[in-house]
Amino acid sequence: MSEMDKRRASFENKFAHDAELKFKAEARRNKMLGLWASELMGMSQAEASDYVAQVIKSDFEEAGDEDVFRKIRGDFDAKNVEQSDHQIRRTMDEFLAKAIDQIENEG
Repeated sequence: MSEMDKRRASFENKFAHDAELKFKAEARRNKMLGLWASELMGMSQAEASDYVAQVIKSDFEEAGDEDVFRKIRGDFDAKNVEQSDHQIRRTMDEFLAKAIDQIENEG
């Protein structure tokens, strides 16, 4: 294998690793976000579990975080939960940072 082939394989492996980390971190963030939102909406434990699954599923609607944000924003509006767009986005960012930290420290 030539040096160029080794470098290309190394870059491809790093890209795959980074994509996997991003996917895991976003899924974990969405779980934390769903639990946070369900608590603010006064859901039972069973309802919260179902809601977390809905939030995770909402992330597959389109690329990026807007689909998750719209899900939370719409549900808060429907339940009259007072949270600003800024607060929701800030919480999303905080949970993503926490999720990345947790994953990196797992092993």
